[in-house]
Formats: sequence, C-alpha cells, structure tokens
Amino acid sequence: MASLNRVFLAGNLTRDPEVRYTPGGAAVATLGMAVNRYYTTKTGEKKEETLFIRVVVWGKLAESCKEYLKKGSSLLVEGRLASRSWEQNGQKRSTVEVVALGIQFLDRGGKGSQERVMTDMDESVDEPLPEEDAGKKAGSGGDDDIPF
Repeated sequence: MASLNRVFLAGNLTRDPEVRYTPGGAAVATLGMAVNRYYTTKTGEKKEETLFIRVVVWGKLAESCKEYLKKGSSLLVEGRLASRSWEQNGQKRSTVEVVALGIQFLDRGGKGSQERVMTDMDESVDEPLPEEDAGKKAGSGGDDDIPF
C-alpha cells in the first residue's frame, strides 16, 4: 500500500522561535504556530477555530527562522508529521508535531524586501520579480506570446 506523510500549513507564530543546539552542534528551532479555520454554521453564524501546532526545524533553516521570524510572523510550512514519547515525573507523555522540510516567510517589509524560500535540502533564496518586469513575464505581451 502507498504511504504519504506531508503537511502544508499557513499561519502565524505564537512566540519568537527558540533555537537550541544538539551536542553534535546541529541547530534545532521550535516554533509555535497558530492556524485559523473560518466556517459558517447551519444557522448562518460565522465561527473561527484556532489550532496551535508545534513545528520543529533543523539545521541552517532553524538559524534562518531565528534571524527572520518573530512572534506574529506569517509563514507557510511544508513538512511531515512526527510523534515522539517520553517519561516525565513517572508519567508517559507523547506529542505529535510537524518536522519542517521547508518554510516560506510570507511577511513583506517595506520597499525592496524579499520573500525567502528555504528548505533543508535547498538553501537558495527566491527573489520576487521586479514590478516592472512582472507583466512581461506573465504573458501580457503581443500576439506571439504562448498563453501558458
């Protein structure tokens, strides 16, 4: 049977990223993320539901999160679900969290800011098109342009 473990979440940070280092020197960041769901009940009442999710980020991406994100920052997380368990004060505990494979920072600052796309596999930075070139790239040219 096929198996897939992939999660995409868009939301806001509930606190500043916390970065620690393993004994081997690897950075690990913990992010608290709030994801909202809006819906309308059968009676027409508008409701909002908030889900709080723990996100774990490793390596250089963890350090980038510490540098560029803060409480309230908007982000898109691509990752996988992971569970872990431990014993605390004689009680067994467990949790399910998202291990980030990639994060897109959605906040945009003032003029000239960049949207950064980073993954643990690809540390490249995607830069948005300059506004004056965006129309040309989108196919708003003449009749010879291919529509796709």
